[in-house]
Amino acid sequence: MLLDGKQGVVFGVANKRSLAWAIARRAAEQGARIALTYQNERLEENARELAATLDRPLVLPCDVNKDDDIAGVFARIKDEFGGLDFVVHAVAFALTEELEGEYVNTSREGFRIAHDVSVYSLTAIAKHAAPLMEGRSGSILTLTYLGGERVIPHYNVMGVAKAALDMSLRYLAADLGPSGIRVNALSAGPVKTLASAGIKGFSKILEHMRNRAPLRRNVEQAEVADAALFLLSDLSRGVTGEVPWALPSLWDVNTTIMVPGTTPASAQFQNALKYDAAQDKAVDPEVVTVPTQVAVGVATFGAAMGASFLLTGRRWRF
Repeated sequence: MLLDGKQGVVFGVANKRSLAWAIARRAAEQGARIALTYQNERLEENARELAATLDRPLVLPCDVNKDDDIAGVFARIKDEFGGLDFVVHAVAFALTEELEGEYVNTSREGFRIAHDVSVYSLTAIAKHAAPLMEGRSGSILTLTYLGGERVIPHYNVMGVAKAALDMSLRYLAADLGPSGIRVNALSAGPVKTLASAGIKGFSKILEHMRNRAPLRRNVEQAEVADAALFLLSDLSRGVTGEVPWALPSLWDVNTTIMVPGTTPASAQFQNALKYDAAQDKAVDPEVVTVPTQVAVGVATFGAAMGASFLLTGRRWRF
């Protein structure tokens, strides 16, 4: 098993549909002992019911807005586990009113809350986790979304927060790398969760991707969990500071990456590419070439994760 004998903590389990729970369950299936946190009393019952299906779980309260709560979680983990092999940060929040209307109307308080909960919490958690992970080839994983790179309708301040999160993990990767600790994010694409339900028009986003993705379907929770498993395990021991996508979908649907010496995609696939999501209109695909060594590195990475990745203009740093 990939995580046999490993110990990890997962922040952000809200219910059985949350990506945090899918990852926690998959990690436990692969031999890991798991600590789960819940935000408040309202979510405690769900967390404990889910934890009861795991082997020797540790269930702890934690409001990531409070430094004392975070410190308390890691103090308990030190007492119970002794050390830590991985951390999953699946925490994000924005006021409902900030996800309506236009981003230009974001309030100062709404901006602060979104960044405090969704971004700074990763830094605070990493600070406390690092001493427990030294010498263990530890892995810290957070969840991000395309809205941190592109404008997504009604994602607003959460998109700005995800952009900050993506940059934070890179600085953390640089700081913690000398201690053998890896820090990565996983961009999962649109998935039905309690959090995504708060995004206006989310069902249309799901429909759009389902109709135009090459596999003609949306990403599933199990696929996200499997990709996370790779990033938590020793299989990704040489990967840090990265934001891979775990999705059977095509985001840059107006751009095709062609590896030198290969043939164009099938006519059906090319039809799927001839659509610009931002402009909501058909376009002619632009063919871009990439160095062979980059393509090989990407293919190897994707194969190891057991998922298909189509690179579309992103700057990968292999």
